[in-house]
Amino acid sequence: MESASTVAGRGEPGGGGTPGDGGGACRCGQCPHGAREGHRQALAAFVALRENFAAGRGVPAGLAHSVGAARQWVSDELTLSARLLAERGVAEGASWPVAVRRRTVAAVWAGVLALLLGQALTAVGTGWTAGRTAALAAAAVLALAVTVTAWLHREQGGALGPLIGEDRRLSTSRAVAAAWVAAVLYAVLTLAVQLAVGVGPDARRRLLSGLGLVPSGGLLAILAIGCGVAVLAYGMTAGRVRSGRVQKIPADRPRATDLLADDAGRGSFADAQYVLVNAAVLAFALVRLATDPARLPALPWVLVVLAALSGVTYLAGKAVAGGRPVILSVVRARELGDLAAPIRTGDDIEIRGAGFVPPGAGTPDRLARTVVRIGGVHVPVPLVPVPGGFANPTDGVLTVPVPVDVEPGPVEVRVITAAGAETRGYRIDVQD
Repeated sequence: MESASTVAGRGEPGGGGTPGDGGGACRCGQCPHGAREGHRQALAAFVALRENFAAGRGVPAGLAHSVGAARQWVSDELTLSARLLAERGVAEGASWPVAVRRRTVAAVWAGVLALLLGQALTAVGTGWTAGRTAALAAAAVLALAVTVTAWLHREQGGALGPLIGEDRRLSTSRAVAAAWVAAVLYAVLTLAVQLAVGVGPDARRRLLSGLGLVPSGGLLAILAIGCGVAVLAYGMTAGRVRSGRVQKIPADRPRATDLLADDAGRGSFADAQYVLVNAAVLAFALVRLATDPARLPALPWVLVVLAALSGVTYLAGKAVAGGRPVILSVVRARELGDLAAPIRTGDDIEIRGAGFVPPGAGTPDRLARTVVRIGGVHVPVPLVPVPGGFANPTDGVLTVPVPVDVEPGPVEVRVITAAGAETRGYRIDVQD
């Protein structure tokens, strides 16, 4: 009799497929489209398997007499299928840098072309000026720098490589800092090109006066704030991860939503307000530069204060996010109508607490990594499917059986999450 994971894994990608052979589109795993298609089909197979088990279908008749054995068999089958799904996710993540590198470079040069068209259209009737030439030359130089960066980081996401954190997510603080660095470089290059092609001492003196510290102090302050927030956020997160005060789960690949969301993909107020405030101030700076390209944009200090407050809010959100997993209580799990009794080997125990499923660990393969240590025995937490998800494990409650290898007497219970974080021990008494 074939297991459910064998049936679900028949769509395993191993080469190109055609519509007529049941394989659908290309699933070679070597090209971005093939890896994406293979992951999509593996996800569909896993969802179908989970929903069948949740509806009570697919369990062998020989295990129907034992609830514990049937639950463990279902959990093992789901774990195997989840590993296949994780492998497809890794393959899709490995193909992502190639696609995004090309698209990023193409988007940057498309922006240069759009700037050229815009300059040409606005020059009708007013004539071409040195400022327009400087703006185009500065954009071309920045686009060339982005292209070189994309090539140097071609295995890590191209031009987005420096913006990706150790958890394989786009870093909000790095993205904001990089945007300000690019804007300041663009403004300085614009002035440099005008200075190179400028004629006459009066024109040169005017251009050099545009580099004065007093009028450009607001711009430099915001640049310092953006870079400082990026450095502090990195150090704060790294220190809290090392000390175990925050749980970090690596993502399969970066996504644009990482800039506005937390590790679980939920919208984050701290991240969103930081991005939006800086985007608004950056737009103001670029408008000022467009209206007077002969000097660095002078930003009002009220905008500098606004950006600073936004950065403080962002760092405060980083400081209070996360936490260690904790066990609050452990009780014997029982069905309605069961009599109260002490915990014995073979019983199910219900562990109540918080932080058992850290942000980003909601995928099936990572849920299957949650382990409970009872005394000296490590017990994998079984996956219990329900329509649309899992009833076990959850962030606040875990249900596991007490194995027969546990010696009677006082023992400690600890939960080890998918991030590797371990709770403090919670003592229970196991009876004969």
